Amino acid sequence: MSDVRADHYILFMVADTTYGLPSQEVAHVEMVETVTRVPNAAPFVDGIVFSRGQVVPAVNMRARFGFDRQPTDLRTRLVVVRSHGRSVGLLVDSCREFMTIPADNIAPPGDAVPDVAARYLKGIATRNDRLIVILDLEALLKTTDTVNADLEVRSGH
Repeated sequence: MSDVRADHYILFMVADTTYGLPSQEVAHVEMVETVTRVPNAAPFVDGIVFSRGQVVPAVNMRARFGFDRQPTDLRTRLVVVRSHGRSVGLLVDSCREFMTIPADNIAPPGDAVPDVAARYLKGIATRNDRLIVILDLEALLKTTDTVNADLEVRSGH
């Protein structure tokens, strides 16, 4: 029996990279139906979606991370997260995995990750010869760029 702390993560793919968020930050995951475009949204906010009785902004994670957008398909998922009392939908390429990752399997991002990208990361996990980028949800949603104001307005907070 080990005393090593392990946390549960929801894993999702964006541009062939696996990302993870602590499961307690994820409200639910669902298929993407209709995204309604809204005027003057940040470049990586595709619009708003109706999810389980509420309207939430839909952040395209490909665009957020500087990758080319792709059309949604049957694998595309909306990962609805909660942070500071607001809900935000993250549009990802796919999301089908739940994993327990021991804390000692997660290392700081280090010098290999550019500073701009590192601000969204808690660390890099290694699990079964696989790299998993662990995101810092609060940093991702509380950046100095325009999405913060847009997300607060559109989520009603």
